[in-house]
Amino acid sequence: MRYVFMALLLVSCHLSLVSDAHAMHISEGILPFNWAVAWFLVVLPFMAFGLYQLKKLSKDDLSFKPLVGLMAAVVFIISCMPIPVPTAGTCSHPCGTGISGILLGPAISTLVGAVALLIQALFLSHGGLSTWGANILSMGVVGSFAGYITFRTMRALKANLLIAGFMAGLFADWATYASTAAELAAGIRGDSDFLPLFGKILLAFIPTQLPLGILEGAMTAGMVVLLYKKRPDLLVKMRVLKPEEVAI
Repeated sequence: MRYVFMALLLVSCHLSLVSDAHAMHISEGILPFNWAVAWFLVVLPFMAFGLYQLKKLSKDDLSFKPLVGLMAAVVFIISCMPIPVPTAGTCSHPCGTGISGILLGPAISTLVGAVALLIQALFLSHGGLSTWGANILSMGVVGSFAGYITFRTMRALKANLLIAGFMAGLFADWATYASTAAELAAGIRGDSDFLPLFGKILLAFIPTQLPLGILEGAMTAGMVVLLYKKRPDLLVKMRVLKPEEVAI
């Protein structure tokens, strides 16, 4: 994992000098203790499986860990792009775990998201340590699996890489924010009904998150297509494409 931490530490030092904006992770102290612990326990199996897969794949391919480290830096940078949300009084941002879910698989992508979120919490005050588990669940687990499943489904339906990548990025972004809204509503609702509060939180982010999801879809599609044109061998190595799908 040293490649992941080295890449993220270098990027975080740079960003800490050029930006003081706060991305829309759930901040420290927002969630009650019991909910903070519960979300962390939920994500532990996903992180453990991600570590297992990373260790297994790295034994077969020594170049795999550097690729994971590079992807972690990409996710870190993407998820540090704050977009103001006037209706919510905070910022929103792309997630990046859609593209990492496609390229690395959802389990390792969850681990990548967890590391990025931890460095952001420690060095940039984005999110928090107490809410680390909740943020991993929404951005790491939900974002990664939504992107991966959408991409695979679209490819099974014979969609080309551009369409499959766009839909994967779009749904990964929207799914991340829907799950974040659900976590917030569950944690802060008190005696209130869950669904009305969930709807209000979700509604507050729609003006920004709808177009931002489209932007992330375009970014994801662009990355996949660029890799296909420049380094199709990497897509084969990461099992995104079969060898016969690569043009000679």
